[in-house]
Amino acid sequence: MSRASVAFALTLLMAGLLHLPPAAVAQPPDRPLPQGQIPDLGRPTQAGDEVPTFDYDAYFPGEWTFEWRVPDSPLGTGGLITGTETFHPGGDGRNYRSTIEAEGPDGPFQVSATIIYLEGQRAFVRQEADGRGTARLMAGRIGGDLGGFYTIHYESAPFEADGSQVVLRLVTRLVSPVHYRVEARISVDGGPFTNFGNAWWRKDAPGVSGRD
Repeated sequence: MSRASVAFALTLLMAGLLHLPPAAVAQPPDRPLPQGQIPDLGRPTQAGDEVPTFDYDAYFPGEWTFEWRVPDSPLGTGGLITGTETFHPGGDGRNYRSTIEAEGPDGPFQVSATIIYLEGQRAFVRQEADGRGTARLMAGRIGGDLGGFYTIHYESAPFEADGSQVVLRLVTRLVSPVHYRVEARISVDGGPFTNFGNAWWRKDAPGVSGRD
């Protein structure tokens, strides 16, 4: 084949590629959206149906973005806290870790957490080391319903922060496969529990934005 023929053939090939529809051009596959944990029974749910045990590995691992507006407290100046929490995959279905990179009114800080999920007991234990100078141990139970909603009720052991004894209660509502909400209350030096703000976590997944 002559050089002129080769050049003509290449020109036709390029022209054909340029006119292919977008779907014909190879694209990397999109990551699927996370799915809920309630199986499709092919019928309406009934009162006697069993709620599936919560699958930590299917829900948490990955990077989540969060925002949390808090009042003044021994933990720091009140205001908006934003950041990311990365839940690292576990290897045994029981022991996990997470790391938080956050920015608050007092500046940036980090939190590292060790998490134990006791699936058979439907219970969590979470030990946090907070870069603002505190450490806290929290434990809680998880429950769910046939609508696909799971809720974790955490309470911390008393811990010291800025010279005070603090206890936190957190209700974590897993409202969708890609969003969860934390409702927080705080007690200082044995006082009554008061509002410590509501926070939203949003998973880094394709097509996810805003809140449910």
